[in-house]
Amino acid sequence: MRIALIGAGTWGIALARLLVKNNHSVKIWVHEPVLKNELENKRELSNLPGVKIPSEIDFSCDYSEVLDNANIVLVAVASPFVRKCMNEMKQYITENMIVTCVAKGIEKETLFTMSEIIEDELKSANLENVKVVALSGPTHAEEVSIDMPTTIVSASKDLKAACTIQDVFMNENFRVYTNNDIKAVEICGAFKNIYALACGISKGLGYGDNLKAAIMTRGIAEMVRLGTAMNCKKDTFYGLAGIGDLIVTATSEHSRNNRCGQYIGQGLSVQDSIDKVGMVVEGINCIPAAIKLMKELKIDMPIAEGMNEIINNGKNPREILNKLMVRDKKSE
Repeated sequence: MRIALIGAGTWGIALARLLVKNNHSVKIWVHEPVLKNELENKRELSNLPGVKIPSEIDFSCDYSEVLDNANIVLVAVASPFVRKCMNEMKQYITENMIVTCVAKGIEKETLFTMSEIIEDELKSANLENVKVVALSGPTHAEEVSIDMPTTIVSASKDLKAACTIQDVFMNENFRVYTNNDIKAVEICGAFKNIYALACGISKGLGYGDNLKAAIMTRGIAEMVRLGTAMNCKKDTFYGLAGIGDLIVTATSEHSRNNRCGQYIGQGLSVQDSIDKVGMVVEGINCIPAAIKLMKELKIDMPIAEGMNEIINNGKNPREILNKLMVRDKKSE
């Protein structure tokens, strides 16, 4: 297959390396000419030290060059940039391509998932027949880039497209499952970041595994509550895209959401914490959409609501935790 990969971050580079290993041809679109030159010359990304970029991978800042004759378009930019990139490159997309997205998030203005943003942009270019796939699950780029065993979900309304992506990515170290519940898979991928951020804050405050387990478990309950109100399948939230991705994001030091939360818990401001992480913190970007959905659907999501109070309203994390702990008694 000929792969046009949009975005040269850690996840994009890790997947590009995997695809070349699977004998596919990869061209990567890079936003900044300076980064393009650095990647071409050093064959290494600073955030993935020691990981060599295969010589077969080409880089370009030109969409037309990268997408020319591609079979698959792999969108690997951070969620706030998915619509902008799709808008800029849709003129080069043809109906025989499969557009696959590995970004995780919700657009706060429209409440669209990433695949819905892609479909919206394709529709505006009369490309409604292009198949769209979401690739999501418990996957740290730092581990995938060194061939550590990993599992992921290929989700699409079109099961044939999901199976094609499964075949393209799967190897002895990267196991891919298919799922047609794409909305649930993407809700999981976006919202788990909020609870991972909360787990980081609890660690930064000095609390232990008991609270982390509680946040993760009750976080899944909130995600299921929201997902079922949006006609998603409950079981998807208990699979790799849901509880699997939450576990890895909430517990690993590779997780930027976890690290950002720790800094906030230790007393840094939200902005200083983001700056210290040095990369996009998707959990913070997702909170406004979570609150909007919660209110529209009349869903009870106390942890997400508490995170909004901390992140967007400057409330003290210990005070928010205390409010959560002394809420009215309930049955699980």
